[in-house]
Amino acid sequence: MSVGTSGAREAGTSRRPPAARPAGDLAGLGIDPDDLPDGLVVADEHGHVVCFNAAAERITAVPAAEALGQRLEKALPLEDLEGRRWWQLTDPYGGLAIRVRQPERNLLLPGGREVLVCARYVRSEPTGPVRRVVVSLRDTEARRRTERSHAELIATVAHELRSPLTSVKGFTATLLAKWSRFTDDQKRLMLETVDADADRVTRLIAELLDISRIDSGRLEVRRQPVDIGAAVGRHIQAYVAAGQPADRFLLRIEQPLPALWADPDKVDQVLSNLIENAVRHGEGTVTIDVTPAASPREGEDGENAATSVTVSDEGTGIPEESMNRVFTRFWRGSKRGGTGLGLYIVKGIVEAHGGTIEVGRAPGGGAQFRFTLPVAAPAYLA
Repeated sequence: MSVGTSGAREAGTSRRPPAARPAGDLAGLGIDPDDLPDGLVVADEHGHVVCFNAAAERITAVPAAEALGQRLEKALPLEDLEGRRWWQLTDPYGGLAIRVRQPERNLLLPGGREVLVCARYVRSEPTGPVRRVVVSLRDTEARRRTERSHAELIATVAHELRSPLTSVKGFTATLLAKWSRFTDDQKRLMLETVDADADRVTRLIAELLDISRIDSGRLEVRRQPVDIGAAVGRHIQAYVAAGQPADRFLLRIEQPLPALWADPDKVDQVLSNLIENAVRHGEGTVTIDVTPAASPREGEDGENAATSVTVSDEGTGIPEESMNRVFTRFWRGSKRGGTGLGLYIVKGIVEAHGGTIEVGRAPGGGAQFRFTLPVAAPAYLA
């Protein structure tokens, strides 16, 4: 236990003395302060620390045995980002009698470590003296990771946008300045390049919007009947029309397939990404298996309650140590271009359908991606 009064430990045991509990006794609710995920520090009406839980120990690196019984400002010497002592600024015991809280803010522990702090002043009556000061501490590492991830996303997208926009600007400026000097074939070539680069910019913006919706839980799924076999066939035909040999693809469909209700555009996005990865980064035959499967949702029985699609290649595959990072942002299987966002979006789309996706090694030694979508119809047809 890391909650207790400032009394001595019992001889021959590591157990700390029981805490002097604040009003609203946590023990009465069956809650141990050490089980709380955030740091909890409580000071009594005299400003002495009577509760210092395990999370507070971890965040501040101060043992509870040292903090208990000390003045709050000494046990928790916080400063604001300008170096001013926070307890002197806020003065919880001698400040405004109507004040009941301090909103969450970034403060500094000794050594310059940042921590998120908020405080509550407990009074017997609205303008009475402070009976307890309850302080919540939260580590900023998770917020830092989120901020770093957002910064990386902005930097990556900005870098990827720069190249096509530079090309578009260069070709259009050249055409406007010297239109009459180019032949029709030269003009067509430059305009086709501008068109391709504009498509690339559109795809990047679409990826950015998809990530925003996935991260905020706002990715909408508009379910319609989907012929998953026909959808895979269309992607294969597109690659053959673009110059890939027809015998590089093997499509196997196990019949009968259950009726699948999903968002056709988003299913196309998933198939496009997985097949493109197999073609670009893999080698040999790209095999796509479409089979009925058990539902990935808990509590749903039935062997044919879902549809599974497996995309395999015969390349070198994905190293074992990278398997757990494949669906994270910015992961790239090779240095051959790409933003590293595609598989992150694929996972978000599949999970928005209530499905699952996994990666492994194909029988031929290459990479194998398998996603499973439940076949449930929209709610209005249920």
